[in-house]
Amino acid sequence: MSGDSLDFSRTRTGPPRDQGVPGFDGDTAVRSSSMPGREIVFTNSHRSRVSHRFDTTAVAWSYEPGAGDPHPVASGRSDYDAFDVAAGLVYTQFHHRDDVPNTAISLVLDFDAGHSLAVVSTIIDPTEGRTRVQHTFIPGRIEGLQTRGSEPAPTTALLGRRVVWTCGDERRYEHLYRDPHTYRWHCLAGPEAGHGDTDECTTYAMRPGISVLATREKVIPRASVTIADHRDSTALRSYGAVFGPAAAGAPPEHFTFGGVGELVGCPSRQARTG
Repeated sequence: MSGDSLDFSRTRTGPPRDQGVPGFDGDTAVRSSSMPGREIVFTNSHRSRVSHRFDTTAVAWSYEPGAGDPHPVASGRSDYDAFDVAAGLVYTQFHHRDDVPNTAISLVLDFDAGHSLAVVSTIIDPTEGRTRVQHTFIPGRIEGLQTRGSEPAPTTALLGRRVVWTCGDERRYEHLYRDPHTYRWHCLAGPEAGHGDTDECTTYAMRPGISVLATREKVIPRASVTIADHRDSTALRSYGAVFGPAAAGAPPEHFTFGGVGELVGCPSRQARTG
């Protein structure tokens, strides 16, 4: 079944919302110390200029739209997390909690190749046929760096893979990456044990063996952005953030998570890594 034929508006009963958050950070990686003092500016296809100035705990950001970009001028300051994924490759994420509370940002910065990928997670009003969480993908070039290789782009590298992810001491999830638009998840252990579904996903390639996986759940609306590090099939690693609406009257939920993975199945043909 292709992703285009699935009905993402259907819902099933899920676990209580407050059972979904605690414990996801049990396998979070050590935070990176490489970002404080850095100013990162990247441009996108509209020639819009996005600036980020990092200190030890917060990032000051600004957006200057280029010609033809409908996005307004914007700026703000947010707390952030950052992780060193590989040499010269950093993942950082933050929530516009005070400025645009229904928006969270994940940045993947490849300082060796000069490329960036911004993933904008948003919470939208309930709309028939759509999940309440959406993603926008913005590849860019980091100013002042020589670019080499291809910019981040959609990939089929994960297709057919079945992985069991462990987050902390009690949470285990099985993922099957079905096609370019969907993945199936099943909770094997933890508060959501026994629950599962097929949800939307999008995958971008950053480097061989390293992908950005963005998923959009519908029962409890959650947008997750994950660095899926599959370079070593015997020691998979993930870094990510989850974002979504909370209970009525509460601010949106945004939290960091991490996991270690076991590859328990893969396609008979070699998946593309591009």
